[in-house]
This record gives sequence, C-alpha cells and structure tokens, in this order.
Amino acid sequence: MGKWALLLLVPLVEMYILIAVGGRLGALPTIGLVVLTAVVGVALLKRQGVATLTRASERLRAGELPAREMAEGMLLAVAGAFLVTPGFLTDAAGFALLAPACRAWAVTRLLRRFGPGMGNGDDVIEGEFTRR
Repeated sequence: MGKWALLLLVPLVEMYILIAVGGRLGALPTIGLVVLTAVVGVALLKRQGVATLTRASERLRAGELPAREMAEGMLLAVAGAFLVTPGFLTDAAGFALLAPACRAWAVTRLLRRFGPGMGNGDDVIEGEFTRR
C-alpha cells in the first residue's frame, strides 16, 4: 500500500471507528473518551520526555553521542502528535510508542536503518594523522 493511500485510509478508518463508538456510547461519552485519552497520553508523554532528556544530557556530559535518546525523542514527538489527534486508532499508535518495549524496538530499527553504527561505538577509528 502506498504512503498516499495510507494518508487517506487512516482518517477514514478513524471516522468509522468514532461513528461506531459514538453509536454505541453516544456522542458525549465518545468525545469524553477521546479527550481523556489525549490528557492521559500527554501526561505520560511529558514524564517520558523529561526522562529521555535527562538521559541525553547525561550522555552528552560523558562525551557520548546520545543517538538512542535522540531517536527516542523523535518517536515521543510522533507519539504526542498521535495522541492529540482525535481518534482511537491514532491513540493506540501513540500509546504503543509510549510503551518502553515498543519504543525500544522502534528505536533499534531506526538506528539500524538510518544510522549504521550509531550509538554502539562500532564506527570509531583510532589513529594518528599529520597535515601536509
């Protein structure tokens, strides 16, 4: 499935789910549930964001590249965007990215794909050089 099809499909599925849940629970409880998931999600996001920022600062002070923490921060930003977007499908994706195990799996995949050797010290070459 192409990326453009996904951009069209996700909002349609979100609307379908919201209408279905609204039909079962009613409009106000459905709206309340969407708002509640956003509030809880943002509170969790804030806590995990601060923890990630603290770990990144510690690594920087130790003279290390905080690649893993940078990738986690990026995924937390995506989780935040999902959580404030009204809908249950995007909330589920946002909460999945807030789960440490899911986020660790995603970070590992991101670092493997976009940063060969990032964060594991394999890309260090020691030696001397002279200017000519």
